[in-house]
Amino acid sequence: MKNFSSKLISELEEQVENIKQVEKDPVKYSEQAINCTIIALEKLKSFFKNYQITDKKEEIEFFKEIKPKITSKLIYYNDIYTIEINKPTGEDKKQIKNFYKKEIRKRYNFFSKNAEIYKYYRTNNNYLDKKYFTIRKYDIKLTLESYYFQSDNNFSTSHDYLWAKIIANEKIISYLKENLNKALKNKTDNIVNQNIKWTASKVALVELIYALHNERVINNGDISLNELVKVAETFFNTEIKQHNRIFLEIRNRKTIEKTNFLKTIQENLNKKIIQLDK
Repeated sequence: MKNFSSKLISELEEQVENIKQVEKDPVKYSEQAINCTIIALEKLKSFFKNYQITDKKEEIEFFKEIKPKITSKLIYYNDIYTIEINKPTGEDKKQIKNFYKKEIRKRYNFFSKNAEIYKYYRTNNNYLDKKYFTIRKYDIKLTLESYYFQSDNNFSTSHDYLWAKIIANEKIISYLKENLNKALKNKTDNIVNQNIKWTASKVALVELIYALHNERVINNGDISLNELVKVAETFFNTEIKQHNRIFLEIRNRKTIEKTNFLKTIQENLNKKIIQLDK
């Protein structure tokens, strides 16, 4: 069984990878991947029906390890197809971003709804394997997916589909987060492409960066100084060389007030507010 299933899964992954190299449209790619996976799953089913299981250990291995590898791929590609079909079109980046966030929440809600089996999965437990991953008369007290009642009971257990769905949803979350990050990156790139450029001195920018980092106002302080410098360089379309040396020069100023730029913008903003209030 191991030799057959390993070869089948390897061939499926190779087929899907070849499709991905040729077909860049995620809808068409996932559609073709679904077809390949269905064929592989049917081959696995046919093999299993004609195979004599030796013991419970082998049966558990099949329904916990082997079958879910293919079933999870089918769920995964089907989800990608559905996501890409329903994804908002056009240039509204906010709408696209909200769509991805909503889809991510759906998967986390699934994990919450199935917290017990998900914990069992994450902790790599096996004490319930005989109940979850062997063919037996179903126990209504167990958490059963509605899929179980529609499936071939000679090729399904109470939890092998749910197990596959957990595997698939973890991959789907990664897929959604990757696309969300691309959407956010594109938004940042669009801003940068508008020729936003820092036109004051580099020393002034370093003052601002160090002040923001010191106040921990970016990501609640969970960002390194070097990372913040890179963000500023990208956003303001400028280059800051040796920011540590520049800050040392700021510290070595022979005045009580070291941060000239911050002092100036504070004073000017206060003047502006006073003028507006008048």
